[in-house]
Amino acid sequence: MKLIEILSPDFTFTDERGTITQIVHEGFSQVNAVFTKAGAVRGNFHYHKNTKELFYIIKGKISFSAKYQDKEEEYTFSDGDMFLVNENVRHSFIYLEDTYLVGLYTKCVENADGTKDIISDEKV
Repeated sequence: MKLIEILSPDFTFTDERGTITQIVHEGFSQVNAVFTKAGAVRGNFHYHKNTKELFYIIKGKISFSAKYQDKEEEYTFSDGDMFLVNENVRHSFIYLEDTYLVGLYTKCVENADGTKDIISDEKV
């Protein structure tokens, strides 16, 4: 089982005015814009039973850890990197720089019954 998949945006267009990056054009129900200060930790190895998460780093740098059963992977991501975390993969972020990122979810983490598809022993 792949813990994460390294992806690329659908397309990027650049001209004298700046850049437009189309991250995806379908398949996601929830989108979060996140800013986190350098040195902070988010996630604390939480996971989702029913959703995949896609992350696109707009600006900044993170150390990302993924775990599933006996398998563990470590990555460093920065500006323009994009990756997908599969269901049931525990993951955690350490922010190495002030970071702006977009998080997209294949299904909303808030369930109709008021519970959340976020499983963790720690503060997310």
